[in-house]
Amino acid sequence: MSTFKDLLSAQVGHEFSASHQYAAIAIWFDSQDLPQLASHFYKQSLEERNHAMMIVQWMLDRDIKIDVPALPAVVNDFKQVTEPIALALKQENQVTAQIEAIFAAARKESNALGEQFMLWFLKEQVEEVASMSTLLTIAERAGDNLFDLENFIARETVGDGGGDTDAPAAAGGAL
Repeated sequence: MSTFKDLLSAQVGHEFSASHQYAAIAIWFDSQDLPQLASHFYKQSLEERNHAMMIVQWMLDRDIKIDVPALPAVVNDFKQVTEPIALALKQENQVTAQIEAIFAAARKESNALGEQFMLWFLKEQVEEVASMSTLLTIAERAGDNLFDLENFIARETVGDGGGDTDAPAAAGGAL
């Protein structure tokens, strides 16, 4: 198997792991009676699941074997509201590095279709990192006034790309 295919296969697990972690973050916010933040992260969880399934569909379309890996444990406990958001930003930066490596592998292997496929994910990661960075900044500014943070989430469309019509198809359909 090529490096590109190995990295792409591993990315399926990374995307499912991100989805799993976002679900844990959403549940934590829900348990803290922060419904706007909970809703935001439930949506993020579904988005990451959809990213995994987009990769799965692309691999299925090219008869590339897919092994869905076990998921690592998630972080469930946080002491303050900025901690899960900082974790999410760290995760998005890590995913960006992973996507860049997959793109670079496709380029090195002269895999034009692989490069083209990864371009959408690179564009998506710019939005993901920017929105999580903004959310962390707002959370830090809000301090103990969580109503301001909740109002910001309710008022703004942080991380809501509005449904990208150029998004790759997801296996089984996007949720």
